[in-house]
Amino acid sequence: MSEAPGRPAASPGGGTSDADVSGVASVVSPRPRRRRRVAVLGVAALMLASLPWLWTTLAARDHVYAEADAPAADVVIVLGTAVAPDRQRPGERLAGRLETAAELVTSGRAKVVLVSGDGGGTSGDEPAVMTAYLTELGVDARRVVADPFGLDTYDSCARAREVYGVERALIVTQSFHLSRAVTLCRHLGLDVDGVTARCDECGPLLLAEKSVRDYLASGKAAWDMVLGRPPAVRSPEDPAVRNALRG
Repeated sequence: MSEAPGRPAASPGGGTSDADVSGVASVVSPRPRRRRRVAVLGVAALMLASLPWLWTTLAARDHVYAEADAPAADVVIVLGTAVAPDRQRPGERLAGRLETAAELVTSGRAKVVLVSGDGGGTSGDEPAVMTAYLTELGVDARRVVADPFGLDTYDSCARAREVYGVERALIVTQSFHLSRAVTLCRHLGLDVDGVTARCDECGPLLLAEKSVRDYLASGKAAWDMVLGRPPAVRSPEDPAVRNALRG
């Protein structure tokens, strides 16, 4: 009687021959190899995508301080973010940044505050709201300079250097944003140290969400630095910071 179709022929000893075993193995083995290749490629792609984030983190490592340990500088730069729904008050994260900056001025570690944000932002006029809140916190309005064209972190850093002539400064923002801000500013020629802003409302979910966003934004930051792009709005030199320091 002939062998049943599809079954390997038995060897003389009654088992399956070596040739048959190798034939079966040759059909089965490529799939695990493909999975390994995909896994290796996935890890390599993740590592490549993480290089900008890793670079901004390591470059800023020795220039990030808690509020209590912050060094001194004539100027403290506060980066803008969304204002409250009433468009008159800062949002929670922005308020934390401004409160930290006000404390730096009160304690004598900074003299002038440069508030940099979007004057035509979707949530409102960030620099105007920032200026008003700082005066509420006791900062002399003559020591506050507003840049309404700090449309993103890169622009805020570039304009602080090119337009307002800032060379040495502290920069204030929340922890998830600070390393990228410090690295960008230092790359653009500012001698800055970062100060971690207060964030009483920053729960674990918000911190995780913002950290992921900043991880993705680090790629754009690296690309901007490679291209050396100019800020979105070019302005003539403005002596406002120098005048505030003299005053």
